[in-house]
Amino acid sequence: MGQDSINRRHFIGGVAGLGVAAHAPGAFAQQLKLPASPLTISIIDVGGALALVQTPLENYAKANPKAVSRMVFTKAPAPELPAKLKAQQNAGRSDIDFVIGGLDVLSAGIDQKLWVELFPRHAAELPKPDDVLLKPALAMHNLGQGQAMAMVYYPSGPLLEYMPDKVKKVPTTAEELLAWSKENKNRFLYARPANSGPGRTWIMGLPYILGDKDPKDPEKGWDKTWAYLKELGENVEYYPGGTGATMKELGDGTRDIIISTTGWDINPRVLGIVPKEAKIQALKGFHWVTDAQYMMIPKGVSEEKLGVLLDLIRHMLTPAQQAFTYDEGYFYPGPAVKDVPLSMAPASSQKAIAEFGRPEYEKLIADNPMETPLNPDKMVIAFRIWDEQVGGAKKK
Repeated sequence: MGQDSINRRHFIGGVAGLGVAAHAPGAFAQQLKLPASPLTISIIDVGGALALVQTPLENYAKANPKAVSRMVFTKAPAPELPAKLKAQQNAGRSDIDFVIGGLDVLSAGIDQKLWVELFPRHAAELPKPDDVLLKPALAMHNLGQGQAMAMVYYPSGPLLEYMPDKVKKVPTTAEELLAWSKENKNRFLYARPANSGPGRTWIMGLPYILGDKDPKDPEKGWDKTWAYLKELGENVEYYPGGTGATMKELGDGTRDIIISTTGWDINPRVLGIVPKEAKIQALKGFHWVTDAQYMMIPKGVSEEKLGVLLDLIRHMLTPAQQAFTYDEGYFYPGPAVKDVPLSMAPASSQKAIAEFGRPEYEKLIADNPMETPLNPDKMVIAFRIWDEQVGGAKKK
């Protein structure tokens, strides 16, 4: 969910045993050499995914006390980390061992040559992506050009989320949504795409819904999309700076329809920000625009630490650890690897998904095409055009 993550409860207590048992001491990869003494591993989260994977990360330290003495977790905004890593690497010192983050920081690091090459250089020490990853997660993984490993994945959106007591005739097409917004001025809302997962998924998904010329080219192939967003914007009061505000306004009754994703639909209802009764609707012609979070190793780590970090990646992709990523629907479903049913998840996750998940998601995910998001350079262009031509004057 990137920079628009919201504060959430973590489930930690009572479930650690599942992961530890699945990666017990002695499971350290045979081809890797243990360090001379246990290491401190510094992990930085730049996309909010620590909420999903802190327990699996800590499980590794618990299961491998000869390799890891402790883990230190910090957070940083995605735009700031590449410059910090670059400065450290130029100075010949680095205090960041492991990065978890989205396509934005991954791409910036590729551009600045900040990451240790994982594939093919270390392929022998890592799971084979083609064998273990779900097909859409593999497509997201391949965007990393061998310099990262996909860690969690979700189909994302875009979806309409609405309050059924306020919206009696739910729009099912883009045209119906436009007409509804005219009849119900200022009751529809989405956040500024540059700082909102649902917001950018919305503008990346519209070219498929509208049948635009080239959904991968916002500059030359989105004529219908930009015209639609401009007309729709005449009925939008303002554009919040993050998704959280749209959820709060749906929850307090200020708005009736917002743009959402699977994770943003489920988790705010688990937390009570949005009423449980809220519903979702996919528009005709809908394609999923997928999203993922990655694991990366910055250049400059020692050889003995590199061995541990590669083994940590392997651990994170075991089904038992992946099952934790169901969480409370934050990145629903969450697991990037095959054969991780919800029944493997902690009881708290199963309970949350059972109560706040939606039976229709299984069919929606199975029956609709999945598209990777724009490449970062194209995404920047899309954000610029949106700011200049659609929402710049109304953003807050």
